[in-house]
Amino acid sequence: MPPPLLIDLEQIDLDCVCLTKDEIYQRLPHRFEFRVLDGVCMVDAQGRRIVAYADIRPDDWWVRGHVPSRPLLPGVLMLEMAAQACAVLAKTLGSDAFIGFGGVENCKFRETVMPPARLYILGVGVEHRARRIISDTQGVVNHKLIFEARVTGLPLP
Repeated sequence: MPPPLLIDLEQIDLDCVCLTKDEIYQRLPHRFEFRVLDGVCMVDAQGRRIVAYADIRPDDWWVRGHVPSRPLLPGVLMLEMAAQACAVLAKTLGSDAFIGFGGVENCKFRETVMPPARLYILGVGVEHRARRIISDTQGVVNHKLIFEARVTGLPLP
């Protein structure tokens, strides 16, 4: 049985756009294909929580090669989305540093994602220190838990 969601999506206005794609990538250095998030619909600095989303499209760059005739969103891209969402959260909490992907623990993929879909990324900050940022994350499509993982970010000069 899957664990409960980190954030009750019934309590969130999923149509709200707190940060657009352009606003996200004014905060993060990612460019071109690695602008993987499309928006943020909730950020709660005090509660250290974020809900971001990615629209998974039939014409995404990875579709052609990641299982032709059955395009499956790669798990590593889901983890990248989670790491970027948590980096946005860290920026909201005041981190000015570049935040590198430092690790992943307790990762489990429970379902697949195929286009078209909207993947919500839920993140909750667990630890925020000068040298390490840890967040619990989940991916959700149509209220179904797709993945869960704890990601570590490393603030770098």
